[in-house]
Amino acid sequence: MPNYFYTAKSLNGKTVTGRYVAQDTTELSRSLKNEGLVLVRAALNDEKKSKWYNFSFGGVSSTEKIMMTRNLSVMVATGLPIVNSFDVLAAQARSPKLKSALMSVKEKINKGDSLHAAMAKHPDIFSDFFLSMVQVGEESGTLEEVLKILALQIEKEHRLKSEVQGAMIYPAIVLSLLLVVGIIVVVVVLPKLDQFFTNMNAKIPIYTRILINFGKFSTKQWPIMIAIPVVLFFLASMAIKTKPGKWVRDTLFLRIPLFSSLVKKNNCAILIRSLSSLLSSGVPMTKSLEVATGTVNNYYFKKAITEALEKIKKGEKLYESLIPHKDIFPFGVIEMLQVGEETGKTSSVLKTLADFYEDELIATTAKLSAAIEPILIIVLGAMVAFFAFSVIEPMYSSLQFIG
Repeated sequence: MPNYFYTAKSLNGKTVTGRYVAQDTTELSRSLKNEGLVLVRAALNDEKKSKWYNFSFGGVSSTEKIMMTRNLSVMVATGLPIVNSFDVLAAQARSPKLKSALMSVKEKINKGDSLHAAMAKHPDIFSDFFLSMVQVGEESGTLEEVLKILALQIEKEHRLKSEVQGAMIYPAIVLSLLLVVGIIVVVVVLPKLDQFFTNMNAKIPIYTRILINFGKFSTKQWPIMIAIPVVLFFLASMAIKTKPGKWVRDTLFLRIPLFSSLVKKNNCAILIRSLSSLLSSGVPMTKSLEVATGTVNNYYFKKAITEALEKIKKGEKLYESLIPHKDIFPFGVIEMLQVGEETGKTSSVLKTLADFYEDELIATTAKLSAAIEPILIIVLGAMVAFFAFSVIEPMYSSLQFIG
């Protein structure tokens, strides 16, 4: 079992550190809770550093949100007043943004606001999904259980994002190196060889001449060459935020063979996990669908849930309302939903489906990464060959002239 190095706080504010053998951080948190301690941070002893994509860059990382939610659950369970709980949470927070938000929430609760109303003032930290779950927990008196479900939800989403981002690191590095090498050859190497080729009356191929002229232009007009990609990136970023832009982006992702399965399973896993969490917390189906719509980014999934919501309000079942959109849901989802609704176990069936498709997504990501590697090698080889021939052919012509 993993051996964790932990930092915890007692209810009187004393900081405690140590090592503990536990199956996961949930078990570690539960064990420390029994000792009157609240887990602040936990790391495996052999864990040297966190992955680059865990950094929040001035925001609030998923790791902090998970720890904050789990610790709040423990404090609620121990009976610590909610105001005092936020004092402790603010002291634990490493992100200035989260610390400020937690203190603000505490002040609003002191003035009589409910927990979810106070958190709603910080939508950049607490999503609609988070707020809806907290509201249900407050109204039903099950805030402790709801917070546990929320921590698990955030942890699952963080794991999925980490796996997908991790799989994209290698292709991104290779493509970046390829771009750098190409720029060096075009801007530095070929323009210097141009004078040599001219003096030797070498026959320069058309593609080499294009590269040389492009390199000369880039050297003289480098501000323009830097400005063009920046402007194009900015315009693309703005365009993709519009409704037509999102439609084009999501249509392309669902049509590309390698990425289509990944996009479907990713959105499906997030959507089903959100629905499962909401329903198990006692949120009605219609409200759950409204909230869950905000957890997916794909245009077609949003459209499917929005249309399904209207049909459910008219009396249809969930699985019936999703049949017209079965092309975007992986095989088996609608059939399993039918079983869940007919047996009255929709929440548990959704949880099982979410676990299954999260594992499927991770496996698909690994396969995608493995499939991309040989493609990148071929592309890399082709580009190297192209640059090599761009130099070798005029060099060979020069040698013939010397001969």
